[in-house]
Amino acid sequence: MIKYRKQLTALFLALGMVFSAALCRGIQPVRAKKQAGSDVVTLRVCNWEEYLDLGGWDEKERIELENNVSIFGEQALYHDFEQWYYENYGQRVQVEYSCFGTNEDLYNQLSLGDVYDLVCPSDYMIMKLMAKDMLVPYSDAFFDVSQPHNYYVRGVSPYIRQVFEENEINGESWSKYAAGYMWGVTGMLYNPDKVEEAEAGTWKLLGNPKYKCQVTIKDNVRDSYFAVLGMLKADLLTSNEFLSSADYGQRLTEELNDVSTPTIQASEKLFQQIRGNIYSFETDSGKADMVSGKVVASYQWSGDAVYAMDLAELDETYLSFAVPQECTNLFFDGWVMLKSGIEQDERKQHAAEAFVNFVSRSDNAIRNMYYIGYTSVIAGGPEDSTVFDYVNYCYGAEDGAGDTVEYPLGYFFSGDAEDSEYMLSTERQQCKRQLFAQYPTADVISRSAIMGYYTDEKNVELNQMWIHVRCFNLNQVPKPVWAAVLAAVLVLVILLIYKKLQKH
Repeated sequence: MIKYRKQLTALFLALGMVFSAALCRGIQPVRAKKQAGSDVVTLRVCNWEEYLDLGGWDEKERIELENNVSIFGEQALYHDFEQWYYENYGQRVQVEYSCFGTNEDLYNQLSLGDVYDLVCPSDYMIMKLMAKDMLVPYSDAFFDVSQPHNYYVRGVSPYIRQVFEENEINGESWSKYAAGYMWGVTGMLYNPDKVEEAEAGTWKLLGNPKYKCQVTIKDNVRDSYFAVLGMLKADLLTSNEFLSSADYGQRLTEELNDVSTPTIQASEKLFQQIRGNIYSFETDSGKADMVSGKVVASYQWSGDAVYAMDLAELDETYLSFAVPQECTNLFFDGWVMLKSGIEQDERKQHAAEAFVNFVSRSDNAIRNMYYIGYTSVIAGGPEDSTVFDYVNYCYGAEDGAGDTVEYPLGYFFSGDAEDSEYMLSTERQQCKRQLFAQYPTADVISRSAIMGYYTDEKNVELNQMWIHVRCFNLNQVPKPVWAAVLAAVLVLVILLIYKKLQKH
């Protein structure tokens, strides 16, 4: 039984994407302007498409949890926030909500003058915005655990908190400027009836001739470069010496953020080899291609993999998710406040921080997970079991179920991987399916790395490499081919001259 919404009312992914895009386009990006009135705070929020609960749930979709919490999305979450904010702070706020398609799109919008107060980019873009001094730090009040409405700091997963505190740019941690929203890993969504688990569990699947024109890869340089680095460095990453090194985590991150010129050149050659083996470069179509059976495997973000697995179940097709043995990308999206929008306006910053807290409240975190399929960074805290109850609601084994296993989730919910309070009894198949994609096991986390922030010079070099991969690269044309082309042109010129002379 599918217990997720994730736009499943749209039976075809394409229709759902068109609807969402139209909705986001209906709220145009805004330029800097005065507040609508002194009694109203205008909060300009920009988020990924299909990345916030927009409401409109059917009554049968209401979620009733064991702790007597009832969850229902009647209207868009940002409209609920407007009401909640007024009720709790006595201040009217109007949210202008709009969307972006990629991190690069967002950055380009900002560069062209679009102004937002609160945006939700991915990890490496957060680092870039920090490095360019474009962000406002969260206030001390935001981190005050004694405040009852500070849902983020009270409920964020201990694991996620540690990641945000340990990662730094210019000596400042992410946690000072960013609050987590969703997280996940990358891997291979595959059809277990067509692809063996061992074959899906390696980045080498992208170049496996056995599946020629049956596998897709991401149509962006960052994610695809990461996967190709996994292939390029596979022997090193899986060697006993590397795996047993005392500084394994640091070395793994360094290897998977290697943007030295020789590595970029070697990656381009490998890209050119696998280009002829894959079915397509894609951003969203890979999910539909998997569901329809057009391809047998697809490089996916974990949340999109969950979406596709749920959708495939409607046709009684059961897909699986594998995380390559070499490595995986641990990704995050987080809320950051922009200097260009906040402009030292205390009322606006207070509204922005309250918005982050509101979407971090356990029931609202569940609404978003249910609606979009990705995994919230919110665990709920030791006194709030709502999120764990929801995970049990989705994936817990039914009474009398057969082949079940104990699935440890303590690393996420309490910070202790062996915590018996967060041991979920689930059907064994979920160890390869939605549960595994949404909450990967601790051993997967141990071989994960975050994509870092690259200098402008290295981004130019990577983008040029990507142009060569995605477009026709003249430098890759063999010399004999050039000789044949020149010879053909020469013959053509001679024939034209000959015909012209004959006419005279």
